[in-house]
Amino acid sequence: MAGTRILIKDNGSIRVEGDFEIVDSQGRVFGLNGRTVVSLCRCGHSANKPFCDGSHKECGFVSPIEAHDLPPVPPPKM
Repeated sequence: MAGTRILIKDNGSIRVEGDFEIVDSQGRVFGLNGRTVVSLCRCGHSANKPFCDGSHKECGFVSPIEAHDLPPVPPPKM
């Protein structure tokens, strides 16, 4: 889906912006009611998972993130 941006916030949530859908493990789509920006929980303490409710501020969640490159994709196994 073109136009999607994902921002990993230091010590906070994952912010998703643009054209996207969020699907649970059973393939059911979360109803976003027209939202084009949501924040996803990283700390595990949100009462509204997978969405962030700000609990990371209360639980002391610390996880600074710095961008880096992934290693090259390995060749397919034959």
